[in-house]
Amino acid sequence: MRPAVIAIDGGNSKTEVLVISEDGVVLGKSRGPGASPQNIGVAACVTALEGLVLEALGPGAGEKPFAVHTSAYLAGLDFPREEEALHAALSARGWSDTLTVGNDTLALLRAGSAGVGVAVVCGAGINGAGVGPDGRVHRFPALGKISGDWGGGYRLGEEALWWAVRAEDGRGPRTALMPAVAAYFGKPTLLDVVQGLHFEEIDPASIHGLCPLLFEVAAAGDEVAQDIVTRFVEEVSVFAAVILRELDLTEGAPEIVLGGGVLTGIGAPVIAEIEKRCLKVAPKAVVRVVDVNPVVGAALFGLDELGAPEAAKAALKAATQRV
Repeated sequence: MRPAVIAIDGGNSKTEVLVISEDGVVLGKSRGPGASPQNIGVAACVTALEGLVLEALGPGAGEKPFAVHTSAYLAGLDFPREEEALHAALSARGWSDTLTVGNDTLALLRAGSAGVGVAVVCGAGINGAGVGPDGRVHRFPALGKISGDWGGGYRLGEEALWWAVRAEDGRGPRTALMPAVAAYFGKPTLLDVVQGLHFEEIDPASIHGLCPLLFEVAAAGDEVAQDIVTRFVEEVSVFAAVILRELDLTEGAPEIVLGGGVLTGIGAPVIAEIEKRCLKVAPKAVVRVVDVNPVVGAALFGLDELGAPEAAKAALKAATQRV
């Protein structure tokens, strides 16, 4: 029998695919680099996804359609026209009888809940989305500064570098970020780091790696780093607060799901600060860090679409839960 669901979660930095049976068993999986259509274009995105789908299906894929349903949730689907363009391109590939396309933040929400509540994701970028009990959806575009965003992993790394450079040249306060950032790049001074980045001798993508360093320096008591982390906590909380209010979820006990590489790696004290701010808006809210990868949310959406029993969904979550 054909697999029930081809599930896809495509972020800015990585893409995951799961192939799922109707009873929630993982039949195959694959992982590759980010394939957001906003970054690489729809054609390149679909080509990359097909390679990962075929890898996950394995040698016994057979002829198309490979599965009953495809559930594809990707970063970079911020407006209806983007969803429509990707839906048309994926439909043309004929992987399955039916297809659903959506933003990856919704997959995060489904991974950590029954699909109702609030999700805030922070990986390379930051975004939030929510679904109310009445089916209303509230979302934001995630396009960087032009859409009001601040706080993705790369931007946090830039902040750490900015303050470290200013500490070294005297324009800013002294901070432990200065020696920590220089050591991260293996350079004696921040001026050497600046030159390395300017002359493309240092990969700019490596700035993202400063994000965990920022939280480490903050946890050690550095005030400059702590100020950045405080701003980040407030930004995550604002995403959640706006969604809670827009969907009239402040009086109930909504689930608030946090995910993405930054939020899953920052530790309990910072999460507790986010929770405290969220509870000021919705005192009965349940705040949790997701314990499965968002691709599981895409798979659960697929099983929902096919009317699969709750036992199948429970089996899938149990099999994919992080240890």
